[in-house]
Amino acid sequence: MLQSGDLSAYTHDWRKRHQGKALAVVLPGSTEEVAAVVKVCAGAKVPLVPQGGNTGLVVGGVPDTSGQQIVLSLKRMQSVRQVDGANLTMTLDAGCVLQHAQEAAQRAGYWLPLSLAAEGSCTIGGNLATNAGGTQVLRFGNARDLCLGLEIVTPQGEIWSGLSGLRKDNTGYDLRHLMIGSEGTLGIITAATLKVYPQPVAHWTAWACVPNVEAAVQLLGIAQQRLGPTLTGFEMMGRFALSLVTKHFPDLRVPFPDAAYGVLLESSDFESEAHARALFDQLLEQALEAGCITDAVVAESMAQAKGLWHVRESIPLAQAQEGLNIKHDISIPVSKMAAFVEQTDATLQAAVPGVRLVNFGHLGDGNLHYNVQCPEGADGRAFLADFEETINTLVFDAVLAFDGSISAEHGVGSLKAGKLPHYKSAVALQMMRQIKQALDPDNLFNPGRVLGEPQNPIDSHQ
Repeated sequence: MLQSGDLSAYTHDWRKRHQGKALAVVLPGSTEEVAAVVKVCAGAKVPLVPQGGNTGLVVGGVPDTSGQQIVLSLKRMQSVRQVDGANLTMTLDAGCVLQHAQEAAQRAGYWLPLSLAAEGSCTIGGNLATNAGGTQVLRFGNARDLCLGLEIVTPQGEIWSGLSGLRKDNTGYDLRHLMIGSEGTLGIITAATLKVYPQPVAHWTAWACVPNVEAAVQLLGIAQQRLGPTLTGFEMMGRFALSLVTKHFPDLRVPFPDAAYGVLLESSDFESEAHARALFDQLLEQALEAGCITDAVVAESMAQAKGLWHVRESIPLAQAQEGLNIKHDISIPVSKMAAFVEQTDATLQAAVPGVRLVNFGHLGDGNLHYNVQCPEGADGRAFLADFEETINTLVFDAVLAFDGSISAEHGVGSLKAGKLPHYKSAVALQMMRQIKQALDPDNLFNPGRVLGEPQNPIDSHQ
């Protein structure tokens, strides 16, 4: 247990915009130790904040400023318990870093297709607690879709083990899905059983330039027709987002930097390299004929493919280098994406002249990171203080008008908890509150997250 010294790794959020104060930090090494800690805290009515890799973006895994909350870090629980080849599953502790889980699956000859920019730091428990998405959602779904079982410690300190890895278990309410995406407010995930897949025979990666979002959506439709289930990645990136990569990481080569949008496509083929290349060639030929792309480059090696993905994954880092910004993790029906971007771009430019839009994301599943940078030369802190609430309202209102969601893969945390009553139905919120009351009547697990603002708001350093 840690109570003194530098605890900032546990009390500052990933974006370094918010910090809290912990009564203590506990680091259990097993599920039984987690349960023991929870029982003591339940008896003393001390609230707990579960924490994985602390890579979240909505302030959902750090304590408030009261100094009365305990951070329960799962970072010591890193074991890969089992890889079951016949069942195509792997079971691992919640504190296992995602990249280590990917590598363990690969060593066993399998593929864990959950992949996101923070995979070198984020943990399996955190991925499931927030129902993380990433770049492979188009083919394999969010973290929820890859999970076949969980081990949970309840707010009363009881252990529920459901790690069997069954694909069919129709014996009542699905507690696994209830816990996934609940952000540590209903239970603490201590282990999980995930799906793995055979390693693909071939990966093909291409970068295409498109004139607008409508063309990108058209390209997606052609890619889905031509590649079918082998299409595993489809990322769209705006010109300004890519210009930040060029500016802050000049060693990275951005293909077609003058294009309005770049699209990164990936195919994972289980038949042969020749089959994958033939499908890709047909796709690009049809897209050129349809006029939805103006040029494209196909990676000729794994190193080139990794280089293209490195450009895409460097956008958030480049934006951070540019300065403080307003992040939006939104979901819009793909069919409405072009109209949303066109109208919301115009609305924001009219409201805050000169504002710069860092527009990129997982177009294949309708998830857009629609981020907002201050005008060139403006003070970032002053910009956030003056315009963040206005810009959030304009963006979220537009999301609602286009039948979208204000959180696609990052969760709600405390940043968006106060927004839910405006953008989610009252019936849905009441059902969620009833579930919270039934499972955690003393509100000791991650209080203030998802359903309500914390009693002691987290300090903001903007």
